[in-house]
Amino acid sequence: MDHSSDEEIDASGSDSEMDEYENEAYEELKDGKLRVKIYDETFACPFCPQKKRYLYKDLLQHASGVGKSRSEKRSTKEKANHLALVKYLEKDLTAAGRTSKPVGETDPHSDCSHVEKMDISQSEMDNCEDKSYEELKNGNHQVKISDETFTCPYCPTKKRKRDYAYQDLLQHATGVGKSLSEKRTAKEKADHLALVKYLEKDLAAAGSSSKPAGKTENLSSCSQNDKFVWPWTGIAVNLPTRRAEDGRFVGESGSKFRDELKSRGFNPTRVHPLWNFRGHSGTAVVEFKKDWPGLHNAISFEKAYEADQQGKKEWFANSGEKSGIYCWVARADDYNSNNIIGEHLRKIGDVRTISDLIEEEARKQDKLVFNLTTVIETKNRYLKEMELRCSETSASLNKLVQEKEKLLHAYNEEIRKIQTGARDHFQKILNDHEKIKLQLESHKKELEMRGSELEKREAKNESDRRILSEEIEKNAVRNSSLELASLEQQKADEDVLKLAEDQKRQKEELHNRIIRLEKQLDAKQALELEIERLRGALNVMKHMEDDGDVEVLRKMDAIIKNLREKEGELNDLEALNQTLIVRERKSNDELQDARKELINGLKEISNRAHIGVKRMGELDSKPFLEAMKRKYNNEEAEDRASEICSLWEEYLKDPDWHPFKVVMVDGKHQEIIDEEDEKLSRLRDEMGDEACMSVTTSLIQVNEYNPSGRYIISELWNYKEGKKATLGEGVSFLLSRWKALKRKREG
Repeated sequence: MDHSSDEEIDASGSDSEMDEYENEAYEELKDGKLRVKIYDETFACPFCPQKKRYLYKDLLQHASGVGKSRSEKRSTKEKANHLALVKYLEKDLTAAGRTSKPVGETDPHSDCSHVEKMDISQSEMDNCEDKSYEELKNGNHQVKISDETFTCPYCPTKKRKRDYAYQDLLQHATGVGKSLSEKRTAKEKADHLALVKYLEKDLAAAGSSSKPAGKTENLSSCSQNDKFVWPWTGIAVNLPTRRAEDGRFVGESGSKFRDELKSRGFNPTRVHPLWNFRGHSGTAVVEFKKDWPGLHNAISFEKAYEADQQGKKEWFANSGEKSGIYCWVARADDYNSNNIIGEHLRKIGDVRTISDLIEEEARKQDKLVFNLTTVIETKNRYLKEMELRCSETSASLNKLVQEKEKLLHAYNEEIRKIQTGARDHFQKILNDHEKIKLQLESHKKELEMRGSELEKREAKNESDRRILSEEIEKNAVRNSSLELASLEQQKADEDVLKLAEDQKRQKEELHNRIIRLEKQLDAKQALELEIERLRGALNVMKHMEDDGDVEVLRKMDAIIKNLREKEGELNDLEALNQTLIVRERKSNDELQDARKELINGLKEISNRAHIGVKRMGELDSKPFLEAMKRKYNNEEAEDRASEICSLWEEYLKDPDWHPFKVVMVDGKHQEIIDEEDEKLSRLRDEMGDEACMSVTTSLIQVNEYNPSGRYIISELWNYKEGKKATLGEGVSFLLSRWKALKRKREG
């Protein structure tokens, strides 16, 4: 059914046609041929060409306004379609509209007729009020129809609808009970005041459980095209005035009338009496708030006076002299009137329709949404720029790490080559030493053979014996020199061995601190051994100098020259060694700084990763909690476990408590936990082995990683292998995390 091409029906169509169109449209809505609900809280009118979005209560108000419109511009079919939409919303979409507080169609102001007309005094009025209240309490009159529907038992049903919401009935009863109109009898006012008392005291729970009437419920009787003066303004006429001594008219202040209206629940912001050259004109404008609750109060204000037969229609009716105050809401005809009211209305406001205000609010909302969208887009662009900068910084950091690894690799290669060269040189010196030692032994044997030959020649003759004796003396002197040389050589060997042992002991003590310099130190020691050997050989040559052997002198010169070369090499090696020490120290400082930064960066990463930061020396509280749970309930166990953990943490920090003993393991002294320590034994007996194991584990970690400070420190840890992680492992883990995050963002 194409409603955009429907022929308009004449507004004078019969009621049967109206019902037929309404039923037909309602069946199409129920069958889903026309779409009403767009989203959970967004709806649309299928009978209007403008595809405007509504909330539930706004669509209900729109459909009700069009369906009940008296404008001749609305066709009978259009009104019937919108009445069908109202029926569909209230019956089939009530669940969707509960959060939107659908607008009711109740008229909060019924025109009550008099039950009986009688003039009674104030005391009789109070008695009548008490009597009516007792009748209401005893259930003689029905007030509550359902959980959210009420009725007025003192108003006839033939003029007004009987169904009220709680707040509407309370406002109706208050308005009639406090009415100043003479058309209301004292009996009627007393009955309605009793109804107010009954609603507030006996039906307050029902009123609080039922949702109060929405701010636009009273607007259902107003068309969205009706023109009102905005800001919402009411008109009060026939205010009591009196002539003053100077001939001008005066009246009561507007604040008194404003307070009276506030007590009746209309909540005006101001009542402004109008004055002219004669004084008080007997008229005033009542100003309400500019929002929708202000319009609701203004309409309630108008209907209350209409219910008392003191509205605009009664004021302009030619029924003789008027008494009492007449009030209504200012509309376009009042705005355009040529009197003091019209002049004042044109000064303070203008004429607006409800649809104009709704559209203006929609425009403001759209503008706000557009501005917020622009801000979000700007923030998103800034976020993308920051992500780009972050990726560039990460790439730069990765490049720096790779360059650092290359430099470290080149440095290690250079150290390895130097160590290999020094080891080869030391081996060469040892080989030369063994060779010279063999040569000295051969010389000694040769001299001994010569001595034996001289002894044989001694038997030949005396001269030969004398000569032999002289040769023996020479040989004896030579043997003595050889023995001295041998002693010097032996002493030099002992010094060399002692020096080697000292160097070996020093290497063992400094093995963990300067591992990369060990072989350079060995080369230096070997060179010193060579120098000592050469010096010993030089001493030997000096003792043999008296023999005048040219070959010995030549060898001594060669040894001296070689000694000077070795000393020069030693100086060069010491300079190179010092340079390498400085470079290694600088590299170690850089590596330690990088390790600290890596530890600080990994502190926030979960321990579920295989590389992370472990707090060395931290006490595990789980064994203490389990031990306390065996003795106390859960809440008390947690408190006691916390207290005991705090006590043992203080014990761990105490430098005077050192429960370790030194034992010999594989020929080396080693510190182990003293199981017989008094505190540990008492802890094992009271808390069990698991708690004692937790304390001993923390003690071992503190003693290993921070024995001087005895406080918890953070260490880079390989949880997979259960050991201290290297810097390379930490960097590799960080790079893998970064690459995974990068792939996740790109994906």
